[in-house]
Amino acid sequence: MDSPLPNRPVVGILHPGAMGAALGSALKARAGAVIWAAAGRSHATAKRAELADLVAVPDVAELARRAHVVVSICPPHAARAVAEEVAAAVADRPDPPLYVDANAVAPATVREIGTLFAAGRVVDGAVIGRPAWEPGHTVLWLSGPAAAAVAALFDGSPFAARELGPDLGAASALKACYALQTKALPAVWAALADAADAYGVRDALGEQLARDGVDLAAQVAALRRRADGKAWRWAGEMDEAAAALAAVGVPDGFSRAAAQVYRRIADGPT
Repeated sequence: MDSPLPNRPVVGILHPGAMGAALGSALKARAGAVIWAAAGRSHATAKRAELADLVAVPDVAELARRAHVVVSICPPHAARAVAEEVAAAVADRPDPPLYVDANAVAPATVREIGTLFAAGRVVDGAVIGRPAWEPGHTVLWLSGPAAAAVAALFDGSPFAARELGPDLGAASALKACYALQTKALPAVWAALADAADAYGVRDALGEQLARDGVDLAAQVAALRRRADGKAWRWAGEMDEAAAALAAVGVPDGFSRAAAQVYRRIADGPT
């Protein structure tokens, strides 16, 4: 099957945070250019893009007009709005870009995004791992009719691209299930520690858990280190994971509770 992309496509990254900059850098070997939209972005974002050697264009509309592939990597709550902005910019293009939604959203969310673009032009992406500057740590799962074309762009890159077939939403479903283990379960430590504090039994609980070989203070500290600066984003991810579970009749309270925990962490001490 012929690729829907030219040999050296222009790739647009929305927006180059830590993960977006790493994705953009990984794509440079196979792209004709990797561009990003500078309007309204922070100095920190601009610096990351510069260090990753990405090319600035004025705004999202210009990026959407020039790119053969647009990769959206943004906070979960913004995924739909970003997709709508790109869809509006390419509405009159005879050759619309492939749109890769690489956000931590529910399958239903990415399917809704799929309706904004021409049939077969949206790819569902799920990054599992940290921003990858060397191979062996991070996997990019892809699903949708054009998943193979996007996966080929990452050949030989630090991101190991894996295809999950043509169903839009499969990659997001995998990410949501995986997030139960990486984010929902660890949130239990913060919840039980907060409850023990409120009841005045934190020291006793720590002593009892120590008999089971569990260091409560270490578990809570590790969670807060991981969540530092990210808790607000993880809350949105847990909301989307909850929606993914509820859609297939699986209890979603784990993820909804985790979202509340991360909002408390993001808000800081009260």
